[in-house]
Amino acid sequence: MPNDDHVAMLGRSAAAWNAWRAEHGETPDLSRAGLRGLDLSGFDLSQADLRQADLRGTNLSQANLSGAHLDGANFFKAVLDGADLTGTFLTGAQFLNCAQLIVVTRNWQSAFRDETLGCGACIPDKNPSE
Repeated sequence: MPNDDHVAMLGRSAAAWNAWRAEHGETPDLSRAGLRGLDLSGFDLSQADLRQADLRGTNLSQANLSGAHLDGANFFKAVLDGADLTGTFLTGAQFLNCAQLIVVTRNWQSAFRDETLGCGACIPDKNPSE
């Protein structure tokens, strides 16, 4: 279950969220959070636990998702323009496709993903489950 305080912090601006992240150094627990339709563009979501999060229609443009756990997250109609996916865990992500990854995101090749998101690049040899 998501941390309610972390979910509430997302209601603030990207600048406020990013400052809070820098000050507290916490790893956000947003697992299974209902984030549908939020504007999270420019948010630092690195290392965040977003497993099985509802990201339908969420704007993640220019978001830092490096190292985030997005296993099983729902990306239906999510906007990922310029999102950094370095080392992101995407196994079982729903409605995410190669066109989204290759065309609009950055560093997708280093994301841990399953065969459906192979996208013609080597899949990193690491077990994405914790």
